[in-house]
Amino acid sequence: MKTSRFDCLRLDVNALAKAAASLEGSWPLASLRRLAASAHPDTPPGDSDPVQWSARGERRERGGNVPEITLHLTVRASLRLQCQRCLGPVDERVEVDRLLRFVPGEQQAAALDIDSEDDVLELTPALDLRELAEDELLLALPLVPRHERCPHPLVTGTLDDNVVVSAPPHPFAALQALKKPGGAH
Repeated sequence: MKTSRFDCLRLDVNALAKAAASLEGSWPLASLRRLAASAHPDTPPGDSDPVQWSARGERRERGGNVPEITLHLTVRASLRLQCQRCLGPVDERVEVDRLLRFVPGEQQAAALDIDSEDDVLELTPALDLRELAEDELLLALPLVPRHERCPHPLVTGTLDDNVVVSAPPHPFAALQALKKPGGAH
């Protein structure tokens, strides 16, 4: 399996699929700027935090004259997001395992993507695999990251001992007074 002639930042998916080749590697999480920006503000990812990835191209001859070109992409990363309960950092492992189909034109990709379980993309001469991996990781982030049990009690706010808090009057309190015996007529 040859991998030396493929550049993951300008990947020729058609050539990768034709060679039935695989690529793998890692990038520093900090180099994926949009993903790094989603991390907890107090614990940004560093250069030692890796994003592990692998990509395998495959070309299947079909009954027609256009072969089916696919890319199997797996990506893994761990980052600290902001817990939506306690606002502290919560460790999240994000994994992506996708099969992507590539077709010759953008319109064909859009039409096929509607009915396909796999993602369908336009086949371009050069694909930035790092950008694609980052997009997939962003889509895989939890919508509401949170601890199973927050490590610190939630702060609900404190009141000064000298402050008296009274509940606002109920909007129908005046009507209730009218219903009582001896109330206003």
